[in-house]
Amino acid sequence: MGHLPTARPASGDYDGGTMRSLVLIGHGSHLNPESAAAVYRYAELLRSRHLFDEVVEGYWKEEPSLRQVLRTCAYTDVTVIPMFISEGYFTETVIPRELGLGHQGPVPREGVARTIGGRTLRYTLPYGVHPRMSEVILERAREVLPDASGEDTALVVIGHGTTRNENSNKVVYQNAELIRQQGLFAEVHALFLDEEPKAADWRERVQARRVVMVPFFASEGWHTLETIPEDLELRGEVTHFSDPAQTVYYARPVGTHPAVADVIVQLAEEARGASERGGDRDPEHRAAWEAFLRRADLGLRMGEILIAPHGSLFEVRHALDEGRASETLTTLVTPEGLREHTRLSETGEHRPVHTLRNLRRGWRAVLNRTDLIRAVHILYPAVVEESHACSGHTLRSTPWATTARRQTGIYAKVQRATPAQVETVARDVCGACLKTRVWAGHRLNQTFMDGVPGAIPCAEACTFLIAEVREEVSGKRGQKAAAHD
Repeated sequence: MGHLPTARPASGDYDGGTMRSLVLIGHGSHLNPESAAAVYRYAELLRSRHLFDEVVEGYWKEEPSLRQVLRTCAYTDVTVIPMFISEGYFTETVIPRELGLGHQGPVPREGVARTIGGRTLRYTLPYGVHPRMSEVILERAREVLPDASGEDTALVVIGHGTTRNENSNKVVYQNAELIRQQGLFAEVHALFLDEEPKAADWRERVQARRVVMVPFFASEGWHTLETIPEDLELRGEVTHFSDPAQTVYYARPVGTHPAVADVIVQLAEEARGASERGGDRDPEHRAAWEAFLRRADLGLRMGEILIAPHGSLFEVRHALDEGRASETLTTLVTPEGLREHTRLSETGEHRPVHTLRNLRRGWRAVLNRTDLIRAVHILYPAVVEESHACSGHTLRSTPWATTARRQTGIYAKVQRATPAQVETVARDVCGACLKTRVWAGHRLNQTFMDGVPGAIPCAEACTFLIAEVREEVSGKRGQKAAAHD
C-alpha cells in the first residue's frame, strides 16, 4: 500500500522523481462522515500506483480546507482536480475563489494555470465531465442487473440539478444520450432531484418492466443514501412495485467506482502542459517538517496526542492514555488505519474539524519515520505547516470581515452578522477546538513546535464556524439542516 511521499523531502532522503503534487478536492460534510470517503479511497489508490510524488486531499467542508491544502503540498508543481460529478457552482466559483486562482466561471478544456506563492498550479475540469464516464455508468448498471436487456429494461441516470448553474445538468443529459445511441436499453432517461424532469416522477415517464437507476453523484452521501430512496420509495438494491408491475435496481453512485481513478490520471496528464520535469521541493514545507521531526525525535506532545520515539519507530497515542499499558490499547500500524480509528469521536460523532477536543482514545500507532508524517497529516492537517509559519512570524491571518466578504451563495448572509453574533458562535465552536483564534486578534507567540503542547494557530475562520454563523444570522442555529451541508 502506498503512502503520501510528503515524508520524502522532510526526511531529506529523496532525490528522484518528477516532483509533482496531485490534489483531489472533495466537498466533504460537517454532518456525514461518508461524504469524504470516495476521495480518500481514490487518493489511496493513486498513491499505490506511484504516478505522482504525493497525492493530497482537500475539502470544502472538512480538513485540510481549500484555504489550507496548498500549504500541505510538498512540491511546487501542483495539479488540482475537483472530485465533482459536473461543472457548477463549486467547480466554477467556490474552489477557484478559495484557492486564490483569480478565475471565475466555466473552466476551459485545457484547464487553468496560475503561479501562486512560488507554485505552478493547474486546475482542471471536474472528473465527471470526462467522456469515459458513460462507461462508468454502464458498469454500475451491470453490477446490479447483469442481464440488462434492450427489450425490457430502462436506464435512469439520476442527477442533482440546480437552478444556480445551467451547466450542472448538461453532463447528465450528455451521458444519457451517449448511452441511448448504443441501443443497450429500451429507454434511457435523465432525471433530477432539484429540477425538472424530477426523479420522484419516474413512474410517469418510464414504461419498461425493469428499471436500473444509477445516481450520477460523486460520493455515497446524504442524497444517495436518504433523499433518493425516500423520494422514490426504494427499499434497498431491489424494489418491486405493482400497478403497473415494475422492478427497480438501485446502483451505487458512479463517483465511487474504481475506474474513476483512470479518469483522474488522464485529466492530470492533460493538465501538465509544458512542465514535463515537474517542480521542486517547496522550501517552506520542507523546513516545517524537518523542524517537526527534530522535535519528534526528542518526544513531543501535539494537541491531544503524544509522540514518543522508540529506536527507528515512533509510538503515537492519545495524551490521556499516557502510562496506560500498551496491551490494553488497539495497536495500529498504518496511517490509514489511524484515520479510520479516529474519524469519529468516542460518542460516534463525525469530526470534520480535526482539532476539536474530542479525539477518540484507546489506541496506539506504531509507525516508521515516513508513516509518522502521513499520520500527523491525517490527525492534524496543515497544523505542522501553519504552526511552523506562526513560530517564524510568517503566518498570515485573515480577519473575519475579509472571510465574510468572500462568501457567496447561501453563505453570503454571514456578511450581515454582527461582531456580537460572531463572538457568540465562536465561544461555542472555537471554545471546543484546540486552536487559538489568530484571525480574531488573539496572540500566539509560541506553538507546540516551540514546546507548548496546546498552542496551535488558527489563521482563518473555518467553514464549520461560517456555517454556524449563517445559522445564527438566520435564527436557525441548533437546527441541523443536512440539505444545506
